[in-house]
This record gives sequence, C-alpha cells and structure tokens, in this order.
Amino acid sequence: MQRRTRAVLGLAVLLAVGLGAALTSPRWVLSRLDWLAADPLRFTAALVALALVRPLLAWPTTLIAVVVGYGWGLRGLPIALALIALTSVPPFLLARRSADGGRFATAGARAMAATGDLRGVIVSRLLPAPSDAVSVGVGLSGVPLRAFLVGTAIGELPWAVAGIVAGRSIERVLREGLGAVIEPQLILAAAVAAVLLLAGPAYRHFAGADAR
Repeated sequence: MQRRTRAVLGLAVLLAVGLGAALTSPRWVLSRLDWLAADPLRFTAALVALALVRPLLAWPTTLIAVVVGYGWGLRGLPIALALIALTSVPPFLLARRSADGGRFATAGARAMAATGDLRGVIVSRLLPAPSDAVSVGVGLSGVPLRAFLVGTAIGELPWAVAGIVAGRSIERVLREGLGAVIEPQLILAAAVAAVLLLAGPAYRHFAGADAR
C-alpha cells in the first residue's frame, strides 16, 4: 500500500509539472529582463524566486545562468552555480523519498558505488541530459545530499558558463530559444570530460572482475 501511495503521489507530481511546462514559457522571464535588471534588489529577488519555482515548471536550469549573465556577467558565475544546485534539490529529494529499491534504483546505486558519489554526480551533470531527469536518477540512487550539491555545482559549470555568455546577447536567445545556448563543441568537450572521469573507475572495475 505504501509503495502504491508513493507511485500515485509521484504520478500526480509529474502531471502537475507537465501541466506547468505546457502552460508556461521561459520567454516570459527573458522578455522582462530589462525591467528586472533596472533594480538590483528586484533582480536578486527574481533570481531566487526563479530558482524556487523552476522545478514546478520544468524549465531548464540553463535559464538561471542566462538571467545571471544578463544582469551580472561572468562575475555572477558562483551565484548561478549555487542557484542551479538549489533548484535541483526538489526533484532529487522527491525521488529519494519515493525510492523503493526497484531495479532502476538498484542499478543506480551500483553505478554510484563503482564511481563514487561525487564523481558519479559530476559525470551525470556533464552529460547533455535534462537536468531534472538527472536529479531524479541521482536521487533514486541514494546519493547523499552534500555529494549531490557539490557534484551538481561542479558538473554544471560548463553549462552555466555557456548560459552566462548567452545572457550577454539576450536577443539571440529570444530569437532562437534556450537551445541556442549550447553549442555542439561544448557538448563534445563535456562528453570527453565525462569519459575521462569514468576511465579510472571503469579500469578498476574490469581489472577487479578479471582478477576474480
């Protein structure tokens, strides 16, 4: 019964998030950046509010970096990373609370055990996958909150820098969408970094398997 209740609750949350994503658009925020940035206090409050409501609307975390880039440029990078980590916590905690030891959770836990929690989170963030999907997967794997936050901040670094740079030319983002923020070269570089981070654990895993 408890498992069924968690499943129903999780489905209800997914439906609510899907409805919010369908009825809203990040463009609404981007088109009002001039007004928000005119007052530093208003801009800061809007950023915090954006980080809090973003998971409910299923907006990409890159949006936060774009907004930070528009208002503060690269000097706002630490704030962007902190807010990206903060906004990733709700889906992580929801998945962690609803984890029932199923096949996916078990496979995730084994993967994190092989790579290490921090390294595993960093690698998962470097891969070009939807941020909330990554948060849910990591939450199901049983990773501690501290490793999740630190790994998210490190792994999201290239995407945050790309968002901040794009925020300095907001007209292009408004014209082409948030997808224009991420260049193919950046995706390739992040994927290479993820593979390099996995090389050591993969070698030890297979070497250990051969020894047995």
